[in-house]
Amino acid sequence: MPSILKRESDGSVVELTVSSRTIVRIVLIILAMAVIAWGVIAANHAIFLIFISFFLALALNAPVHYISKHLPGKLRGSRSLATTISYLIVIIIISSFVAYIAPPLIHQTESFIKSSPKIIDEFKNQSGAVGSFIRHYHLQNTVKTISSQLSSRVNNISGKALPALIDIGKSIFSLLAIIVMTFMMLVEGPRWVNAFKRIIPQKHNELSSRLAFDMYRVIRGYVNGQVLLAGIAAVFIAPALFMLHVSYPIALIVVVFICGLIPMVGHTIGAVIITIVALFHSITSGAIILVYYILYIQLENYLIQPKLQSNTTRMSPLLVFSSLIIGLDFGGLLGGLIAIPVAGCLRVAILEFLRTKNAISTPEFEKALSSGHSSSSTEDR
Repeated sequence: MPSILKRESDGSVVELTVSSRTIVRIVLIILAMAVIAWGVIAANHAIFLIFISFFLALALNAPVHYISKHLPGKLRGSRSLATTISYLIVIIIISSFVAYIAPPLIHQTESFIKSSPKIIDEFKNQSGAVGSFIRHYHLQNTVKTISSQLSSRVNNISGKALPALIDIGKSIFSLLAIIVMTFMMLVEGPRWVNAFKRIIPQKHNELSSRLAFDMYRVIRGYVNGQVLLAGIAAVFIAPALFMLHVSYPIALIVVVFICGLIPMVGHTIGAVIITIVALFHSITSGAIILVYYILYIQLENYLIQPKLQSNTTRMSPLLVFSSLIIGLDFGGLLGGLIAIPVAGCLRVAILEFLRTKNAISTPEFEKALSSGHSSSSTEDR
C-alpha cells in the first residue's frame, strides 16, 4: 500500500498509509463524475425539455389543485380529471386566439406575396419608391451586393429544404414531449412527494418537509415572477402598437405575453413576430417596434428582472443577477433557465445547514428566508 511521509513541526516524521481500496474508490468517484458530466452534456436537449415541463407543471399546479378540490361528488380530488380540464381550458384559449389572428394574418401574407415581385423588381431596377430611397442614400453598390448574395442563396434553398423539414419535425416532437411530460408531472406529482416522504427516516421528516416547502416556494416564486414579467412586457409594448396603428394590437399583446412566459428566448421570439407584423404596416413601424422592444429587453434584463425575481424568490438582486450570469456562462440556455431557482434552492439548503450547526439562530434563519435583503438590514444594526 502506498504511504506518505509528513514532517511535523517538532521534527518528527509521521507515515500516512493510504489503502488500495481508498485509491480505487477515489478513481471510481472521479470516473463516475466524468460519466455524469458527459451524460448531462449529451442529454442537454432532453434535460432542457424536462425542466420546461417542470416549470409548466409548477405554473399549472395551483389551478389544477383548485379544480380538483372543487370537483363534484366522487370525482373530487382527481388530479387526472383536473389536469385534463386545465389542458382543455388552455387549448380553448389558444384555439380562440389562433382563430382570431389566423384569417387576417393569412390575408396579409397573401397580399405581401402578390406584391413581392413588384417590390423585388423595384429593388433590382432601382425604380419607384424603393429606387428613390436607394438613390437618395447612395446604396446602389450595397443593393448589387445583396442581390448577388440573394441569388446564390436562393439557388441553395432546395438543398436545405430537407434539413429544415427535419428541424420542424424535431420542434413538433419537442412540443408534444413537453405537453405529455407536463401532464404526467401534474398527475403523478403528489404521489412522488408522498413516496419521498415515506423513504425519509422519521427523525428527518420535519427537516425534509421544511426544506422541500422552502425550495418549492423559491421555484414557485420564480415561475410567478416570470408570469409577472410577461405581463409587464405586454403592457409595455401596448402603447407603441396602438400609437403606430399596427394591425391587430390586442392579438400581438397576447403574443408578447405568451412569448414572455418562455425564459431566456421568449422575448427574442416575440420581437421577431411583432416586428414582422409591423413591417406589413410600414417599414418605419417595424423599425420603431424592433428598437422599442430591444430597449425594453435591456431594461428588463438589467433592472426589472433582478428586482422582481429578488422579491418573488426572496433573494437579493445581486444574487439573482450573478446566478443568471454564471448559469449562462456555465450551461448556456439551459444554465440560464435554471440558474435563479437553483441558486435559490442552494441558498435555502446552506441556510438550513448553518441553522442545524447553530451557526445562525432560528429567528435570523427565518428572517433570511422571508427577505432577500436581510444581510443589509443586519449590517445597518
